[in-house]
Amino acid sequence: MGPVDGHLLQTLQADLQRTLKLRVKTMGNMLVPDESYERGRNQYHSTKILKVMLVDVPTDAMKILGLIDKDLCIPILTYVFGEAQLGGTASIVALARLRQEFHGLPADRDIFYERIRKESLHELGHTFGLTHCRDPECVMCLANTVMDVDRKGRGYCRECEYVIAMTIDSGGG
Repeated sequence: MGPVDGHLLQTLQADLQRTLKLRVKTMGNMLVPDESYERGRNQYHSTKILKVMLVDVPTDAMKILGLIDKDLCIPILTYVFGEAQLGGTASIVALARLRQEFHGLPADRDIFYERIRKESLHELGHTFGLTHCRDPECVMCLANTVMDVDRKGRGYCRECEYVIAMTIDSGGG
């Protein structure tokens, strides 16, 4: 949604395809809905964006993941790294707070990508019905800060991986 680096999209596409063992394809750019902007917070309401995303889900899509280079929020939280429909179709990841520069540090493309990868897998995991995992190495572990994102491992724990595989195999993906 909005401008996102093409190389980053290609790398993430290949990475998600390998990890989830599913065909992953990118879609065209989707405009950020004006009605999602929360002027008083200078952020975008992620739930409103998810609703707009659901209007144009391709018929052959099992899940849809949006990347947005904005700061996201929901009414009860100051910010979110992303949001997903639990057991549903749509998910979104906010890139803004995953950047080192957001926190006053020098840019680091590798750290930025790893954070995007982890949070993309996390939000997609929710669409497969996963809730937060207590395994601190699992990407489904709750992350309240960017340091929490950095501490996570690169993939799902065995239990979360099993749930995703069973969901896909049952056609309930």
